[in-house]
Amino acid sequence: MIATNPVDVLQALIRCPSVTPHEGGALTALQQLLEPLGFEVSRVMARDEGTPDIENLYARLGTDGPHLMFAGHTDVVPVGNEAAWSHPPFAAEISEGMLYGRGAVDMKGGIACFIAALARLVEEKGAPKGSVSLLITGDEEGPAINGTTKLLDWAASRGEKWDACLVGEPTNPDQLGDMIKIGRRGSISGTVTVHGVQGHAAYPHLADNPVRGAIKLAESLMNPPFDHGTDNFQPSNLEVTSIDVGNAATNVIPASAVFKFNIRFNDTWSAEILQAEILRRLDAAAADTTLRPGREPIGYDIVWSERPSHVFLTRNNALIASLSDAIEKVVGASPQLSTTGGTSDARFIKDYCPVVEFGLVGQTMHMVDERVAVEDLETLTRIYRTFIEQWFANAVA
Repeated sequence: MIATNPVDVLQALIRCPSVTPHEGGALTALQQLLEPLGFEVSRVMARDEGTPDIENLYARLGTDGPHLMFAGHTDVVPVGNEAAWSHPPFAAEISEGMLYGRGAVDMKGGIACFIAALARLVEEKGAPKGSVSLLITGDEEGPAINGTTKLLDWAASRGEKWDACLVGEPTNPDQLGDMIKIGRRGSISGTVTVHGVQGHAAYPHLADNPVRGAIKLAESLMNPPFDHGTDNFQPSNLEVTSIDVGNAATNVIPASAVFKFNIRFNDTWSAEILQAEILRRLDAAAADTTLRPGREPIGYDIVWSERPSHVFLTRNNALIASLSDAIEKVVGASPQLSTTGGTSDARFIKDYCPVVEFGLVGQTMHMVDERVAVEDLETLTRIYRTFIEQWFANAVA
């Protein structure tokens, strides 16, 4: 591998089949790249009951401040139907200017470009006057329990402190330079079980159909809207993602109905206040017997997901400006500052330092024939290099 060549680095990483939770050789490949550049590399195994063990990597170049962190993950999602791929998903083949492979975009490509950018800088000008670290997890595409959170705790317990972080997730919708993520919406999931009385469909007065109650409760969560958005975030959005009664018979009223929901919420809410609002809506709907005339209020239970993701917004102008200026210098366009999309490991990092996200074009992530333009790898490497130099210049000034 040639560390200054992002294509070479990415091909080496893709050829490591690191489907969550397997390391697949990807962290070993990174270690072999980083140690010759002067990084001190640690491999950290994280464990938690009921979840697979995950190996992670933390590497640092330098001992002084200012300290810039790059965060990412080498684990990838499964390939799906391998026969549907036009190129083998772990072969990293190049065809007509595109490099194919699982993780090419999400997000081994971002890691490869950052390493190549840093390697070029070290080769031509020496290491930055400060420290650069890489926090690389193997659990971002999985439960996210034994990855970034455990690795951050491990590093912080050893005295590591960071001034800023860049996460290399694929943030651009159409072309490089489109978008920087400067925050993320929060996320809460829940499961609601509606209780009824099983019986014959021809004798509904002897039963209590929980599907009627589930419809009323689910509707209360979808209408009216929770808000209309804020200056930095789009409107909060709740989706009912599953409704199930476990009933194969058409002439039996089921004993219970279960529905699941997820809400992505903006900075109008905290997780705690939003959960209280959801309970208020459910209780009000439970008392509405429109679909169940003459019945007692709907009986239900709710179980929340264990760890809600909290909304956050990065306001560090020096970090955002350094990245925005680097993008404009390389591609000649000003990026949009956005908080759209799902969650990422930035939601954990924001508790330690200011964090932004910028990486490749995400159009093929998680898809069959995931791929990246070779030209984009070179462009992103140039952006990252310019950003590194600019951030350190601003931080030291």
